[in-house]
Amino acid sequence: MMAESKGEEPRASGAGRGEKVQSWGKNVLVEFEDGIAWVSLNRPEKRNAMNPALNDEMVRVLDALETDARCGVMVLTGTGDSFTAGMDLREFFRDTDSVPHVERMRAYRSASEWHWRRLLQYYKPTIAMVNGWCFGGGFTPMIACDVAVAADDAVFGVSEINWGIIPGGNVSKVLSLVMNQRKALYYIMTGETFTGKQAAEMGVVTESVPRAKLRERTTQVAKILLGKNPTALRQAKVAFKFMPDMTWESSSDFLTAKIDQMKFIDTEQGRATAMAQFLDDKTFRPGLETFRRKDAPKNPKE
Repeated sequence: MMAESKGEEPRASGAGRGEKVQSWGKNVLVEFEDGIAWVSLNRPEKRNAMNPALNDEMVRVLDALETDARCGVMVLTGTGDSFTAGMDLREFFRDTDSVPHVERMRAYRSASEWHWRRLLQYYKPTIAMVNGWCFGGGFTPMIACDVAVAADDAVFGVSEINWGIIPGGNVSKVLSLVMNQRKALYYIMTGETFTGKQAAEMGVVTESVPRAKLRERTTQVAKILLGKNPTALRQAKVAFKFMPDMTWESSSDFLTAKIDQMKFIDTEQGRATAMAQFLDDKTFRPGLETFRRKDAPKNPKE
């Protein structure tokens, strides 16, 4: 089912397996399937290069999905043979050079809002499915996602040096988080490309798989995440992403506070349920499986 709407959110009712919604214009597609929201950057004729219109749509899409019951896990990918070629050189750079400064900053703010501000702490688990080209500005949202699965033959490149600038938009920042310094500087300074398999070896993506298995593997990972306690997932990822900038003492206090906070915000009361199943009922093994959650999807390994 395909429906188009501009300036309004897709309906919350009538969701079914494989429901597709083209929302907020033509630059982003959303497909709901069994708790997974497949979000596709949709400018295949431009290798999904990100222009101001696409960035504005992505801000609205992420905002809506965060409270949409059909979305348990969000998968970010691209239409066609590319994840994204990065920022649109004409529309994001050249065209904004000649507009008033406030308009240029609004365009930049919209990009950074979804590329990293929103994704780094997104309320729901996120997976980047890198199905092809991933260049320049595309690294930021890809690395900001919690998990990244790439096709073995996907092509990555930090190509800014090739057209006379440095990697901005926090591209250098996110690369410093996942790559060692020598490798990151080499690709930043040469502009050379690398494959999805190399990206996995260097830690840029979580793993790479043959292209024919890409959606299958991404779905498998999403289903594993869907089976976990959602409050614990969010607390775990936010704690991990904030902790590196803290001292040991600050980190210890912060992590303890996040655990205590869960007692008040976890509507499932997962900790108490899991401990009862392990200690009292002796019905599950915490080192090997997830405790039984009410109405949770079945473990894909079962």
